[in-house]
Amino acid sequence: MESFESLADEIASLEQRVADVIFDAVRSQLRGDDDRAKELERRLSKVRRSLQKAEILLRREDAD
Repeated sequence: MESFESLADEIASLEQRVADVIFDAVRSQLRGDDDRAKELERRLSKVRRSLQKAEILLRREDAD
């Protein structure tokens, strides 16, 4: 069985990848390249917050 810590590490890695895509979307917005970038940034920000919450919960569970 995989440990909670290992799962939390994988989620943290995924969260970082999402953060990178968010920054790309923001750059697109600033350059005016993509009209959809603002909505994409909003959705990805929600995904990122959810991943952060999941990571915290898994790490907390591992500490118990």
